[in-house]
Amino acid sequence: MSDVILQTRDLTKEFRGFTAVSNVNLSVQRGSIHALIGPNGAGKTTCFNLLTKFLTPTKGIIHFNGTDITSEEPAQIARRGVIRSFQISAVFPHLSLMENVRIALQRKLGTSFHFWSSERSLDKLNGRAVALLEEVGLAHLADEITLNLPYGQKRALEIATTLAMEPELMLLDEPTQGMGHEDVERVTQLIKKVSAGRTILMVEHNMKVISTIADRITVLQRGAILAEGDYQTVSQNPQVMEAYMGTTDGQLQGAH
Repeated sequence: MSDVILQTRDLTKEFRGFTAVSNVNLSVQRGSIHALIGPNGAGKTTCFNLLTKFLTPTKGIIHFNGTDITSEEPAQIARRGVIRSFQISAVFPHLSLMENVRIALQRKLGTSFHFWSSERSLDKLNGRAVALLEEVGLAHLADEITLNLPYGQKRALEIATTLAMEPELMLLDEPTQGMGHEDVERVTQLIKKVSAGRTILMVEHNMKVISTIADRITVLQRGAILAEGDYQTVSQNPQVMEAYMGTTDGQLQGAH
């Protein structure tokens, strides 16, 4: 059996009587791409917020690398290597791609807020910044102003800034949302590429993306786990088809 990097037990979040996440037992294998899917309002984003402690669970336990992190603050969890894309991927539109990645890298130096330091003091980060841009296919645009990028390349830059934090577990919240077909294809392949040697937990609506790259899928409905398994298992589950399509004879492939 593979090594489990993240595990939850009876993870639950209630809001004034409404249960958004209900007794979720999640198990993410190290080195896998694990997708969290479900209809709108299924509790996917709430689950992400609980894992990164942007919300406090009503009950339940979260283990990361075998350590109970349930009571830790978001910053402590990030330092452990659980990095959620939006936390540090709010890219600065008027800075270059290189400057955006260097800012993300600064956090490892412990000089994040030394804005008065000479810019030359950051030159030692240039090599790593270029390598990260190379990894996401943007090295040729290192000096381009981020504002000028098309949407798909901005998302690729966000992935580069996430990688700069050296995540052990990357949480990607709908990485292909709002993209055209070409960008979806490009970012899907990029996620597959950067997953080598890393673990990714992602929320994603696009079933083609899920079928292409996810090793394991957890389906949520009304805050609870409805089904779990590989794409073939999940896509043929009548309950999952009904949750997505409102019918048991529909095809999950058509759901987004």
